[in-house]
Amino acid sequence: MLEFEILQELEPNAEILEIIKDCKYTVKNGRIKHLKATNLQFIEPTEYVITHPSTLTIFEYKVNEIANKNFYIKEHKQKYNLKEIKQILIKLKI
Repeated sequence: MLEFEILQELEPNAEILEIIKDCKYTVKNGRIKHLKATNLQFIEPTEYVITHPSTLTIFEYKVNEIANKNFYIKEHKQKYNLKEIKQILIKLKI
């Protein structure tokens, strides 16, 4: 059986939480896990699920140095950086 050890709990982004505080949403904290007996690590993203005023699922990944786009919107099927995510969320609230 596969055994995982949680190395780090990833906290939600405070700036995003501030923007979506008036919306109905749920947040699932991300984790960095290590598969025991190997050197493999797995990253579970922090997940923001906004249900009102519109449905939007945003994943925040811990590391993506190449593109500098740590966010992925499931409905748009596209990656974004923090500045772009803020603009999308502000437009969503209007």
